[in-house]
Amino acid sequence: MGSRQPPPEPPLVLQQLAAGGSRAPEWRALLGRADGLAAAGRLPEALPLYRLASRHRQLRAEQLGRLVECLARGVRLREGLPAAASGPQQQQQPRDWEVFGCRKCQGFLFEPVSLPCGHTFCKKCLERERPPRARCVLCREEGGAAGGQLPRVNVILSNLLAKWFPCQVKASQLRHEGNRLYEEKKLQAALQKYNEALSLAPNDHLLYSNRSQINSTLKACEEALHDAEAACRLQPYWLKGHLRKGQALANLGKTEEALREFLFCLALDTGNKTAKSEAQKVNVEQKKGFPIQEEPDVTTSGNLRKSIQITESKKDCLEEENKLASIAESAFLISDKRSLLKRKGCSEEVRNAEVPCKLMKKDAVDTKGNGTGQHTPFESVDPSDLDCSLCMRLFYEPVTTPCGHTFCLKCLERCLDHNPKCPLCKEGLSECLAMRKYCKTVLMEELIARYLPEELTERRKIYEEEIAELSNLNKNVPIFVCTMAYPTVPCPLHIFEPCYRLMIRRCMETGTKQFGMCISDPVKGFADYGCILEIRNVEFFADGRSVVDSIGKRRFKVIQHSQRDGYNTADIEYIEDQKVQGQDYAALLVLHDSVYDLAYTWFNSLKQALKSRILSHFGPMPAKDPDPQANPNGPAWCWWVLAVLPLENRAQLPFLAMKSLKDRLNGIRRVLTFMSRTRSR
Repeated sequence: MGSRQPPPEPPLVLQQLAAGGSRAPEWRALLGRADGLAAAGRLPEALPLYRLASRHRQLRAEQLGRLVECLARGVRLREGLPAAASGPQQQQQPRDWEVFGCRKCQGFLFEPVSLPCGHTFCKKCLERERPPRARCVLCREEGGAAGGQLPRVNVILSNLLAKWFPCQVKASQLRHEGNRLYEEKKLQAALQKYNEALSLAPNDHLLYSNRSQINSTLKACEEALHDAEAACRLQPYWLKGHLRKGQALANLGKTEEALREFLFCLALDTGNKTAKSEAQKVNVEQKKGFPIQEEPDVTTSGNLRKSIQITESKKDCLEEENKLASIAESAFLISDKRSLLKRKGCSEEVRNAEVPCKLMKKDAVDTKGNGTGQHTPFESVDPSDLDCSLCMRLFYEPVTTPCGHTFCLKCLERCLDHNPKCPLCKEGLSECLAMRKYCKTVLMEELIARYLPEELTERRKIYEEEIAELSNLNKNVPIFVCTMAYPTVPCPLHIFEPCYRLMIRRCMETGTKQFGMCISDPVKGFADYGCILEIRNVEFFADGRSVVDSIGKRRFKVIQHSQRDGYNTADIEYIEDQKVQGQDYAALLVLHDSVYDLAYTWFNSLKQALKSRILSHFGPMPAKDPDPQANPNGPAWCWWVLAVLPLENRAQLPFLAMKSLKDRLNGIRRVLTFMSRTRSR
């Protein structure tokens, strides 16, 4: 070991500043320069300036914001946290019940309420944010139901919690009772409630944190520190636990350790105002026990003097270790490696006691005896607890209504097609139907995937098979029995019957966006020929009705008539025009041009009011095709003319079945000639 080198002489500028006198700048300029250096990460240069600024005036807490931010940045680097941390870090050491944790209070869910956005929180946590409406902390969407009221408690989740975690549920109830007593200033009664809660749930970090706050209010500082440390052991990267610990340390006069905790909080969340304020206060409070070894007239706080002294004494050593890390970041903030390990490591006894025995299989532990955190389904989970009351199968894409009942998304939509009320309690769901916002309940999906993976795989397989069957545009094609439809011609529809609501929704869900259109038949139910329509857009109304903007695509012939879930279906084969060549093609061109000119003349002879109605509904007449056989369905203008001609459906149907373009053109010419003669009379 070599002898320690004396600290280097301060730069000339600092010597001049230290000289004081009339040439010394005002303390505000010194403070501004120090803040600039701290913001740039040049803490060794900034600290002497803070010290000199304090000669002129006692520094206040709010004036050390830049210094605190710089120190917190150093903690982030040392702890290996994300460099741009702007919010609370994720909790570590997940326990089996963590899936049932509330993201607002960070505790076990009590009276769980699932918002329309799909996220679930404690009812009490949501009520604290009202009026007018609770807002989800995860997606920031409003979570109110009809009339601005909160949704009711999720029935399924509430029952599952009571069945799987009875002790934790009781502890959460005691926690809320204790909170109410604390607000009423009944501190001893509140403390008793938390004591009872911790006897039931000894691994709940939120209970320790809240009891620490109660003990601090009762001036039981040692007990408050003990509870805060327990919370930090259970959740090493939970900001609130370290905040409580820092406050307890500050109350005990351990200011340097308290400052370390507050800076660690800022490393977890750079925008936490409470931690920043506490760090600034601790940094400027006058504390006894810090010897002043030089410059006794300096009015800077003991902590700041201490940090300056430590920084200067260890400067050379730390620069050799890491030139990128500032001196104060290591010497002032991180005392030894054991404190970091203390944050990151939970005791074996605590971790072993976290998960109830009934929730784990015997082989779900690692070689050290600790829970692996990845638990397979356990014997106490009854799959029927997670069955939809409508389809009697495992929930798939579960959705929770404002009244608190949960159903499969598809099951709920089908029920709302018939009646805008909850299938169980009959409470009105008109607002839910009007919003048409059915977000899946995230927590329900998570616990199904976690505890019933095999059942979920089978359920998903069944659903995918159903979707594949519905996507087949040859077998069991959905048929809308209504009016005539033609290829390339728009066909707007008003959907109000429940069976067709379901049909249109399935067409959208499968991604085909296609269905068949046929006219009715008194014997078979619908005609043997029709046209496939493609959905271009759907506009839903508040009462469940919709307007569908569709357009004709292909003609088909019905092979077999059938039904599915209340609407008609059919096995079909598609129809195409037969092409001709040579002299027949030349004759077809002449016929095509002459019939087009005849149709164009007829349309222009109509009254302006009728023409306007036709144009608004069907659009303009398509142009003449250079090659009339280019499209398997024939020229688009032919179908446009058939759609606007005043013919009955039965007279139009043969044109749809024709495979000869020549026959179709001759038929159109006969109709146009007849109508022209009728008008001339």
